[in-house]
Amino acid sequence: MSLHRVASLETFAILPTDQRSRRSSDASARARKLTFNPLPQEWDPPAGLDQLHAVGAFEVPRWKRLLQVAAAVFYCLFASGVVFGYAAIKPVLKSEGAYKDICSAPGGLVSEDTCIEIHLNLMFTVAAVATNVAALPIGAILDHYGPRVCGLLGSLFLAIGALLMANESRLPFDGLLFGYLFLALGGPFTYISSFQLSNAFPKNSGLVLALLTGAFDASSALFLVYRIIFQKTEGAFGHQRFFMGYLIVPVVIVILQFTLMPPQSYKTVGELVEEIEEPVAEEPDDQVDEETALLQEEERQHRADVIEGLQNVLGSAKADKQAKREERKNEISGVWGVMHPYTAWEQIKSPWFILICAFTVVQMTRINYFVATIRAQYEAIFGSVEKAAEINEFFDLALPIGGILSIPFIGMILDHTSTVTVLACLVTCATTIGLLGIIPQTWAAYGNVCLFVLYRPFYYTAVSDYSAKVFGFRTFGTVYGTIICLSGVFNFSQSGLDFLFHKTFKGNPIPVNVMLLSFGLAIGLGLVGFVAIKTRMIKRKMLSEEAYGAFSDPRWNH
Repeated sequence: MSLHRVASLETFAILPTDQRSRRSSDASARARKLTFNPLPQEWDPPAGLDQLHAVGAFEVPRWKRLLQVAAAVFYCLFASGVVFGYAAIKPVLKSEGAYKDICSAPGGLVSEDTCIEIHLNLMFTVAAVATNVAALPIGAILDHYGPRVCGLLGSLFLAIGALLMANESRLPFDGLLFGYLFLALGGPFTYISSFQLSNAFPKNSGLVLALLTGAFDASSALFLVYRIIFQKTEGAFGHQRFFMGYLIVPVVIVILQFTLMPPQSYKTVGELVEEIEEPVAEEPDDQVDEETALLQEEERQHRADVIEGLQNVLGSAKADKQAKREERKNEISGVWGVMHPYTAWEQIKSPWFILICAFTVVQMTRINYFVATIRAQYEAIFGSVEKAAEINEFFDLALPIGGILSIPFIGMILDHTSTVTVLACLVTCATTIGLLGIIPQTWAAYGNVCLFVLYRPFYYTAVSDYSAKVFGFRTFGTVYGTIICLSGVFNFSQSGLDFLFHKTFKGNPIPVNVMLLSFGLAIGLGLVGFVAIKTRMIKRKMLSEEAYGAFSDPRWNH
């Protein structure tokens, strides 16, 4: 999930400026606030948002805001995306006999090792699905009850998950599957609720979001560190001891939520500007009593305080410069605002949604399937357990590093290239990864891993960026949440892919990879072609409107 990019876009998109395009002006008037609530406004009126009493950044001391950002980065590093370190912890669980009691029973359809592999992969599949589907309720909870409630729920899920993982051998049900599921649920509750901290430092919102994103990507290395400890101690530090020790993480999160973190979200610059722009209610002079006069004076003073606070945390020159920069990026995209006037349902029925959703379903399935089966795939391709283990270990290290290194390059690509170019890059990278994944050469395997760890964050960020530019902030929670939710649900197909890999194709991963490559390429080409055609139509229409406006100018009639 890469909701961070759209949050930074919203921060400045509504600032007043004299030089705006017609499209950006219209869109700004329609929506000033990015919402993660998946329910459309007509189903879930925004009146409840007033109960949150969101505050402006200038109302909180700078030192406290700095500590809040540092604390969020710290606990996201240990909680937000740990389940995606599955490839690192999988060998540990296998060596400690995970699912051996179930899979050693005679008369199974597959071998014992294949049975264990399928059960462990199902554990990860369920967790990946839960991570995506959880975005739906988290958005509504965050909008209605604030980041503190989300953080506390996240710590509760993390604690339950750790306890189930630590005591799985004593439980009458599948403790590994449910434990990993709760760890997966705890991650997005802590991570998504931290996005609003970017509004604590409007001038540096991009830096704050980059730190949080980096913490999310690096959190997958936690299981890698544990696996190294497990190997160094020759298995003495088992997963039971590790997960009992991990309980300190949710405890620390709870303490920070009650002592340091804000109970409510910070106001975006858009919300603060809206307060300034709201007209002051004026009463006729003969109807103004002392109480009304005091209320009007308080409102004027509040408005003056907001203006002064905005200047302190943002600076008027910086704000105007940033607003122009955001307008320029919107124009470069070529599709910004194309579906903004439509309702969420009209957007979901459109080809703009259907194609990006289908592409996301295939790519997310490919990404999570590769994470779950990388060692098994390369064991089959190279016929060597040792070489597959080396590639797996390289992947475990490269996954968090690649996510962190890609952050500045992702921003440059999305900010300075058109949406068609971004989508074409996605399809090209996905196709290249698919081809490298079926070449039985060492250089191709390492090249595949390197490109994959860079592509993964680029892909997730690009989808959220596309959603914000095409569909807008007003319906973002509904549209983007639907894309991620559907993609998560379709991730259950990984179990079927596992069966095809191990049973139907007798341990040969190439047919499954070719299938996924073909589906992704076909849908990707359709998406790029559609957006390219629409972009040309939009440009042609804008040029004709500008020409008509120029010739209808009265000065041309003299």
